[in-house]
Amino acid sequence: MISSAKLRYLRIAPRKVRLVADLIRGEKVEEAQTILNFTQKRAALPILKLLNQALANAKDRNLKLDKKNIYVSKIFVDGGPSYKRTFPRARGKADIILKRTSHITIVLEEVEKKVVKKKLKLAGEKPSFIKTAKEEKKTVKIEKDRKKETLKAEESREIKEKMKKRLKTEKIRTKRIRPKRERGIKRFFRRKAI
Repeated sequence: MISSAKLRYLRIAPRKVRLVADLIRGEKVEEAQTILNFTQKRAALPILKLLNQALANAKDRNLKLDKKNIYVSKIFVDGGPSYKRTFPRARGKADIILKRTSHITIVLEEVEKKVVKKKLKLAGEKPSFIKTAKEEKKTVKIEKDRKKETLKAEESREIKEKMKKRLKTEKIRTKRIRPKRERGIKRFFRRKAI
């Protein structure tokens, strides 16, 4: 965990805030900021401010971090206390409305860099161009799969071409020949159009 930030007593219901929180979970910080800038939800602005706060907390620790390597590892929304309000109903009764609040927690972490270990060639080791039996089977299987894919692609092309030809011939058959109307002659009442 590089840094974290908390926002408490936000006057938006937790289920509404979770819709926005789910959008940025696991995203890099820059991508999360752009997502939040273009999200049309009321909870997007407070979460964006909280994300910027968590980023500032990471910088305050004097950690030499690149913004591109930081991502949102955890973000969760918990329910806070509810304000109770009344709503008038028929016959002098009153219903209770719960104005819910939420607590948001965000945790940032750095992307782990994979260290590639170089293999030292020993005198008794086989050279890299000699393949074992398992490796040869894998390569043969991959080649067969590629051939099958190419055959399927060719078949699909042929089917598409046949379908196009059929459609063209059907269009030619379905064209109606409409009679030409004579111009200059007065129209008289007809029940059916020609």
